[in-house]
Amino acid sequence: MTIAEAQQAVDQWIKTYGVRYFNELTNMACLTEEVGELARVIARKYGEQSFKAGEKANLGEEMADTLWELICLANQTGIDLTNELEKSIEKK
Repeated sequence: MTIAEAQQAVDQWIKTYGVRYFNELTNMACLTEEVGELARVIARKYGEQSFKAGEKANLGEEMADTLWELICLANQTGIDLTNELEKSIEKK
């Protein structure tokens, strides 16, 4: 799946099952929450913290959840992530 296809798939899912996008501020808060969940898994898997009872090392799932929220923000603000990533790579 390309980045553009991912943006289209998320948009289609939102329009089919989610009905609408949350507003940008809410989605930013959701993105922040997902980044926090990703950080928690990394801290436990690679850092000095340990998993608590019932927690699992769902690193890929948390990365995907974070990407989902980022794609939502891109879609609702009209950002072409493929183009922006290409520009970022060139800049670096």
